[in-house]
Amino acid sequence: MSVQRARELVLKYGWNATAYQIVNPGITHWYSECNDAMIGYVRKVGVRVVAGSPVCNKALLPEVLSEWEADAKIAGDKTCYFGAADRLKDLLESSKNYSTVSLGSQPVWNPSNWDNIIRSHSSLRAQLSRARNKGVTVSEWQEDRATQNPELRRVLDEWLQTRGLPTLHFLVEPETLSLMSDRRAFVAEQNGRVMGFTVLCPITNRNGWLTEQFPRGFDAPNGTVELLMDTAIRTVASEGSKYITMGLVPLSQNGRQEGEENPAWLKVLLAWVRAHGRRFYNFGGLENFKAKFDPDYWEPIYAISQERHFSIHSLYAIAAAFTDQSPILTVAAGLGKAVRQEWKWMTKK
Repeated sequence: MSVQRARELVLKYGWNATAYQIVNPGITHWYSECNDAMIGYVRKVGVRVVAGSPVCNKALLPEVLSEWEADAKIAGDKTCYFGAADRLKDLLESSKNYSTVSLGSQPVWNPSNWDNIIRSHSSLRAQLSRARNKGVTVSEWQEDRATQNPELRRVLDEWLQTRGLPTLHFLVEPETLSLMSDRRAFVAEQNGRVMGFTVLCPITNRNGWLTEQFPRGFDAPNGTVELLMDTAIRTVASEGSKYITMGLVPLSQNGRQEGEENPAWLKVLLAWVRAHGRRFYNFGGLENFKAKFDPDYWEPIYAISQERHFSIHSLYAIAAAFTDQSPILTVAAGLGKAVRQEWKWMTKK
């Protein structure tokens, strides 16, 4: 079946914040033979890493899961649902055949509350003023203008150059400028030059949106991203949207529910990554940036593995889902990039 069929099902049943990512390049699509349902996944080291959860009517989730996992078993594969939220967790947590770990959370707003948030935070108002005083304006670009636009491409390339790791994919695919049919682009400009942009994709069954990315160029004035978010959220609020999220903050403890405990080995590993992985990914900086917009709540995001005890093998498969090569080689490439950057800083001094 075509990607168009996946798109139709996502627009009909999409509930997970990352549901629309299923139509991105590199995602394999499995379609139910018995129901109006599909699953997006990548296969790594014998594990089918699912993008979120099945896309289907909520009432059919148990039946779709059964059919999907039977298909995986025939192929000799295990299943791991990455990016799952409470709906799937609540369904599977009573079964001893699954293990659930928390890998972060995502901030959520009701757009109708946005104006009150801005009114009550002087620091946010100051950032918006800085951008406006520098002549930055934000407008929504229609699909024909945004698709493969060279100025948006330039900003995206500049932003990717600042990332500590090689470009990641799966649920954080940055190459969306050729796939704008259902997405919305809000663009910040200064004197006709693009400074930054944000892309929103639909979460149909929540009457909401996910901000997939918010790249900014090298010369973007302070407050550019804040002005982008302010304009985008006010726009969808005026249209009656009820839900918007900036997406997953990996390793965030916000929203953690009482009684949820990761395995000891995973807690130690994730704590080490958060403390020492800043040269690759600024987890704390990302969390602080999103938190300053004062979310209505934080939604926990889980990995649910089809095994009694969550394993290193499943964690490795998740990491591999995001990379074009071995996760170890990806980290090595990131380390080399960090060393080169630090050498440039030293030589400038």
